[in-house]
Amino acid sequence: MTMPSRRALLAIAGTAFAARAATAQADYPSRSVTVVNPWPAGGSSDSLARILMQRIGTDLGQPFVVENRPGATGTLGHGGVARARPDGYTLLFGTNSTYGIAPHLTVGGLPYDNERAFTGISLVARSPQMLCVHPSVSAATLAELIALAKAQPGKLTFSSAGIGGTSHLATEMLQSMAGIALLHVPYRGGGPAAQALLTGEVDITFIDAITALPFIAERRIRPIAVSTRVRTPLAPDVPTIEQAGLAGFESATDFAFLAPAGTPEPIIRRLHAATQAATRAPEVREKIDAAGLITLGEPPEAWPPYLAAEVAKWGRIIRERDIRAG
Repeated sequence: MTMPSRRALLAIAGTAFAARAATAQADYPSRSVTVVNPWPAGGSSDSLARILMQRIGTDLGQPFVVENRPGATGTLGHGGVARARPDGYTLLFGTNSTYGIAPHLTVGGLPYDNERAFTGISLVARSPQMLCVHPSVSAATLAELIALAKAQPGKLTFSSAGIGGTSHLATEMLQSMAGIALLHVPYRGGGPAAQALLTGEVDITFIDAITALPFIAERRIRPIAVSTRVRTPLAPDVPTIEQAGLAGFESATDFAFLAPAGTPEPIIRRLHAATQAATRAPEVREKIDAAGLITLGEPPEAWPPYLAAEVAKWGRIIRERDIRAG
């Protein structure tokens, strides 16, 4: 009997591998999926991830388990997913604090290629921030706040969730566009930063809308404007910063569902469809709306240009404001 040649054996093996891969993609998911959240439990990204993944898991017939891997401004979790097998069983629920801002502030560079390490599944949602002041600050509008800051350069203080966070960068953008100088007081997380405003330790803070609204209702803080291009329906009377006079201002916390680069397109498409269906489910939509989030639902092909624009935007602010990691 004639033995098959090496080339023939390789062809047979390749055909078998392709058949197994096609079957695996068609059967996806056939076991539980790990979704890494690179931030501590209890935050806005963790809450949104758990709401969505519970529904996605139900729709796709397998558990989508959210695993918190915080550290290094989210880059620890991002790095772990970047090194994972691109088979759809290790995914990432990231925010622009990491993929848009951290590359410019990480000393020594990132341990992964931020622009090529991930494939977009969906840009899921956007969290507006509200520019708020302590009631002791004698300003009720953005124009009044800017005038007050110009009259007292460097005297008014603002808190943030830490150097390089979206609340910090939003305030740096505000200073740059308004031509004012404020004093930065960084804290370890959004909770302490908000508490500093409530107690009057600082004068100004950008706070996620869902966190700010109860305190606004109690008149413990005063809203000035919203950071996104559209008003939040939870506070329709509060103008956007752009409407209040700073054309082009836009800042928010963006939530993106990502997979390691090289994940097969059929899996990416199935995950995107499941994400879209989840955000439209009434019980999920109710929670998203209650949190003041703006649903985006951008498709996988929108990820590369969005990422490039986000990296460029925050890189420009970081360079202009000479922001350095602490």
